[in-house]
Amino acid sequence: MVVPLVFVSLVVGVTALSDIQTLGRIGVKALGLYLATTAIAVSIALSLAVLVEPGRGFDAGATAASFTGKEAPPFTQVLIDMVPTNPVAAMAEGNMLQIIVFALLFGVAITMSGARGKHVLNLFGDLDAVIMHMVEWIMRLAPYGVFALITRAFASQGLDLLLPLAAYVLTLTAALALQVFVTYPLLLHFLGSLNPLVFLKKMRDPAAFAFSTASSGATIPVTLHTVEKKLGVKNGIAAFTVPMGATINMDGTAMMQGVATVFIANVYGIELGLTQYLLVVLTATLASVGTAAVPGVGLVTLTMVLGQVGLPVEGIALIIGVDRLLDMMRTACNVTGDCAVSCIVANSEGGLDRAVFDDPESGSVEDATRRPTTS
Repeated sequence: MVVPLVFVSLVVGVTALSDIQTLGRIGVKALGLYLATTAIAVSIALSLAVLVEPGRGFDAGATAASFTGKEAPPFTQVLIDMVPTNPVAAMAEGNMLQIIVFALLFGVAITMSGARGKHVLNLFGDLDAVIMHMVEWIMRLAPYGVFALITRAFASQGLDLLLPLAAYVLTLTAALALQVFVTYPLLLHFLGSLNPLVFLKKMRDPAAFAFSTASSGATIPVTLHTVEKKLGVKNGIAAFTVPMGATINMDGTAMMQGVATVFIANVYGIELGLTQYLLVVLTATLASVGTAAVPGVGLVTLTMVLGQVGLPVEGIALIIGVDRLLDMMRTACNVTGDCAVSCIVANSEGGLDRAVFDDPESGSVEDATRRPTTS
């Protein structure tokens, strides 16, 4: 459901803005903030990992199984691949960057088509409501599947797998906590003059659902409800920034890549210099753009980061066993970042209702999975 959900939501969000100049301005602000928070996130993770030195003295032993990763494409190819040669093929393959580009162009075309475009817009508005209902069915079943998945993982692997990796797990957990409870609140305070405590209290629902599903895409309906109904962001802005953030804003994933790089380097006794650390920041930030908003994808993009600094890709096998739990935590971080950036962008565009944001009772539990139908 991630592909139709992101495509339809973006088209509806673009058309809701109606003004092309406003769309471009919001897009630039959102993209800039998403990339900036990701760069900050991986910098925090690297600094903490260098300080703690997880993996130092770790005996890989039989755990060092093979892990084959794909070769990272050059950055110029990434830019070229953003433009879809076949939108239908892009949707079938789940190529999120191409889907975003096509959705933006399609939404702009609808806006510029006048009366005829309104008929298409009405269709997409109805599709948006229908898809949200379908996602709601999945959301109601998800907790049972997650419970079975986690129970099976711990029953088969137990604490024997977690204890040797305790330093890695705790370092990444601390880095995620700094991003959620320090970086985002500071950005909200200085860039948006918003109360961080109010924001964090209202993040309970999307963060909890993101934690349980480990998927930013699956959490989009809950994130949209929170951003619009509880934080007071205008529908036209939220419908654009939230699906966009679910695709390109992967702060938690970038943090994992930073800590995992230092951990694997320490395990193999490879020293990294300042140049390698800067490469990790750049590669992790760019690798997070266009990453599918589904569980476990961070391990795939980690191969790109390791390849850039000359570390053995098979080192990923060391952390696979504990990645599911960490994936849940970093997804909650990603979703929190989506909401924070949406609030900051909306505030800068005059699209934030501060009365709703400051009201601790705004929003309701009953309609937490339903999209509002008005702006």
